[in-house]
Amino acid sequence: MSSLAPLPQIIMEPIVRGALLEDLGRAGDITSDAIIPADCKATLALNARQAGVVAGLDLVMFAFLLVDPGINMQLRCPEGGKVSAGETIAIVTGPARSLLTAERTALNFLCKLSGIATATAALVNAVRGHNAKIVCTRKTTPGLRVLEKYAVRAGGGANHRFALDDAVLIKDNHIAIAGDIRTAIERARSAIGHMVKIEVEVDTLGQLEMALAAGVDAVLLDNMSVEDLTQAVAMVGGRAITEASGRITRASAAAIAATGVDLISVGWLTHSAPILDIGLDVRVDGNCSRRLN
Repeated sequence: MSSLAPLPQIIMEPIVRGALLEDLGRAGDITSDAIIPADCKATLALNARQAGVVAGLDLVMFAFLLVDPGINMQLRCPEGGKVSAGETIAIVTGPARSLLTAERTALNFLCKLSGIATATAALVNAVRGHNAKIVCTRKTTPGLRVLEKYAVRAGGGANHRFALDDAVLIKDNHIAIAGDIRTAIERARSAIGHMVKIEVEVDTLGQLEMALAAGVDAVLLDNMSVEDLTQAVAMVGGRAITEASGRITRASAAAIAATGVDLISVGWLTHSAPILDIGLDVRVDGNCSRRLN
């Protein structure tokens, strides 16, 4: 997608560096260092084993360059672009040792983020023709939230709040402890700044009526039937943003979008979307079979 803004280097680099340090351990890649001559050059082709949407190419490039600045990467597919099974995503050339050292970290990022982007794109396509946006949640891998939410954008989705300080989201547990919806909303409103939005989770149309009476900015319609969602949207009447949530699947997304909700939030996009199967095929450049001195 041409409108997809890349992640800043200052965000990506420490995450990739940490992943490489985790993989390199205390002594580095002892397998490649022992087997591959230092002057051996090679070319890797990143090939899609299945169709999907590609996300994470900048992270792949960082993984290779942090291991060896002499590595070169040529893209055959743009970030956020669709690939078919068997299609080459990128060509990577450089010292064979370095390529093999960085390949797993690079692939881990690429397969995971492309899987999230692919799953998101499938849901976006399922609700096409309706106004509802597909959004993610905070159900993310610790330490990787910014990447996983980026992958959702790469797949055509949008982001919900990034963290607890983005917006007020009053959920059922908050309400249970506060005593009632109105009390929770009033306490939140008295404590936050004028730029902060307030959203309230409701399970019933009765709770929705109370939330609307208190003047919230958005309502999270949790695990409601299609019939109740339709009635809820009519009750809101444009006074607040409506968000449907709870066990959303590709099969159910279209019917939920047809109710007129503004957002459909899907937790599994970031916590359990299957990876996109991407492999690396190697071509050796020159004679690398000589024995090490």
